[in-house]
Amino acid sequence: MSIVIEPAATNVSAPGIVQRLWTDALFARIVVVIFVLLLWEIAGHTIFDQDFISPPSSIIAALPRVLRDPNIIWALSVTFYELVVAFIIALIGGLLIGIPVGLHGFTTRSALPLILLAYSIPQVTILPLFVLWFGVDSASKIAFGVSHGIFPVILNVIAGAQTVENAHLTAARSMGATRFQILRRVILPHMTPSLFAGLRLGMSATLLGVLLAELYVSTGGIGYYTKLYSESFDPPAMFSLVVCLALMAVVLNETVRRAEKRASFWRVQGDNAQSQR
Repeated sequence: MSIVIEPAATNVSAPGIVQRLWTDALFARIVVVIFVLLLWEIAGHTIFDQDFISPPSSIIAALPRVLRDPNIIWALSVTFYELVVAFIIALIGGLLIGIPVGLHGFTTRSALPLILLAYSIPQVTILPLFVLWFGVDSASKIAFGVSHGIFPVILNVIAGAQTVENAHLTAARSMGATRFQILRRVILPHMTPSLFAGLRLGMSATLLGVLLAELYVSTGGIGYYTKLYSESFDPPAMFSLVVCLALMAVVLNETVRRAEKRASFWRVQGDNAQSQR
């Protein structure tokens, strides 16, 4: 009796990889990032001038050199502090302005055009005013970051507040709910998706405002060192700071995502109840 040995079947096949790309979001995200980095690496050695755009390998090699500088570590902590404080102020201010404006038709018609007008003003043109009012320390960077981040929060809060139905508000009042209870149990749950969309946009805008202020008027912070490295023609060091800023944005974005997941628990329970029916 002859024994036929068949080749072992491989677990990974081209159709399987393609199917996973369409079904596994995390796997697709990783593949896209790796593909972009490979293209960047090849283009950095063939098409781009490395004196202006560095390949990822040069950026990774420059990271230890940059992070060994204690001034860079201090600048990272200062920028992160300014970003967090400005983002929290933008969130609180956006809620305090957006909810009253969005809940009443009169305030929406009267105040919303003024908000849109202020939002349309190029913020960089009034940066000297922030320096004049708040000085060249962290206060001006925080204030300038708030001026960028508060408007996306306000507009999304207004849009979310307008989705609250009057029947729900009337029912809550008829059952003796206080204004705080109505705000917590009726208004905020209805505007959760729009609110967190505004938080994501506001976070990016706040980071932009803080960096712009550091680029123009600061002698510290990541924005200042980014400008310093760009003027000294050190692209690997400059892009390594951009990587650090991207990691800051990822940390804050993940924090917002987890907060959104916890705040939207009632939606998940509602979907599970409907599926069980």
